[in-house]
Amino acid sequence: MNKKKVLIIAYYWPPAGGPGVQRWLKFVKYLPGFNIQPIVYHPSNANYPIIDDTLQTQVSKDTIIISQHIKEPYKIAQLFSKKSKTISKGIIAEKEKQSLIERLMLYVRGNFFIPDARKNWVKPSVRYLSTYIKDYNIDTVITTGPPHSLHLIGLKLKEKLDVNWIADFRDPWTTIGYHKQLKLTTVAKDKHKALEKTVLNTANHILVTSPSTKTEFEDITNNPITVITNGYDIEKVKVERLDKKFTLSHIGSLLSKRNPEILWQALQELIKEDVDFAANFQLNLIGEVGVEILNSIKNKNLTKYLNNVGYVSHKEAVRFQKKSQVLLLIEINSEDTKAIIPGKLFEYMVANRPILAIGPKGADIQSIITKTNTGQFFDYSEYGALKAVIKQHFEAFKNENLQVNPIGLEQYSRKNLTKTLSELLHNRN
Repeated sequence: MNKKKVLIIAYYWPPAGGPGVQRWLKFVKYLPGFNIQPIVYHPSNANYPIIDDTLQTQVSKDTIIISQHIKEPYKIAQLFSKKSKTISKGIIAEKEKQSLIERLMLYVRGNFFIPDARKNWVKPSVRYLSTYIKDYNIDTVITTGPPHSLHLIGLKLKEKLDVNWIADFRDPWTTIGYHKQLKLTTVAKDKHKALEKTVLNTANHILVTSPSTKTEFEDITNNPITVITNGYDIEKVKVERLDKKFTLSHIGSLLSKRNPEILWQALQELIKEDVDFAANFQLNLIGEVGVEILNSIKNKNLTKYLNNVGYVSHKEAVRFQKKSQVLLLIEINSEDTKAIIPGKLFEYMVANRPILAIGPKGADIQSIITKTNTGQFFDYSEYGALKAVIKQHFEAFKNENLQVNPIGLEQYSRKNLTKTLSELLHNRN
């Protein structure tokens, strides 16, 4: 039986590091087992803000890889300012702390590169892929964003060839947190919304990673929308023992807008109130950390307890997850971030360590954490409850009884999620 051929158009692909690459790296790994031949199209010379060469080994040997050159404006911008690299990572300073060059770069990025800085890859990709799709009898095209300019490739291919097109949104488009920081003019805002509406109403099917994003998009389109969350894979990383200290660890970027002042305040008070806590506590930050975060930690006299590790490989990140006493999950306190379900949540859940999550009221992550019994969620008004749970965790740590008892995790395995995707691909009309 011939395998169904599916073309996946992705910007982030190994050696790209960070969370953006994981979703389709794992789907592609398991799709051949469901009688689907994945063909991945990605830029051959992308200017990735984060590199993780270890991910190259995870690319399935059953995958066909094709690529084309891309012109990256960030490469030119880096000649004038190192800030372009941090902006490309989504690390944007508070408005009052932005330099003139930062403000200018954000204005140019938001108003001249719509929907994003990879827009110039659309036309050459459409030319190349139009021939490839016809020559190799491709059944379905999938675009995954951000960057959302990749959806414009799918849009043009749909208009030109009438292919079956699935648009996968790893994050929302016009409601994503950083969108409001791009200094958009009214014309630019309207253009973003128009493109978003056109994509949502032209794609045959839409994939999203959270129920809230599905609800948001249902106000824009009547086209079918399926929620397939991110998930976990079984990582062959051994950890001999847990940390000897009472470690609270955050893995991944901790940007300035995601600054949990209530957490820093609770930790400061616990250190003052409990000499044992002060002697045993350690805060691990693994990944990019915003300057405002570090300043808040300093202002709360927590710097001496901080282990600021910086970016590590994905394998090393998993090691930190498995050996930490408590895992921190922090989301911005905003209506716009309720839909964000970071991929690391699912890796946290199978690390078998208690999760301490802070986010906006009604966040989608709250129901997942509660249903799987993998930790506790607090909104930004629940200072007392947050402090009490940290204290409870510390007491359990001292008694060598700090543990978690997860339930129902199998539904979030990458293999099971890929099965859902494969059924959608096989059963289309």
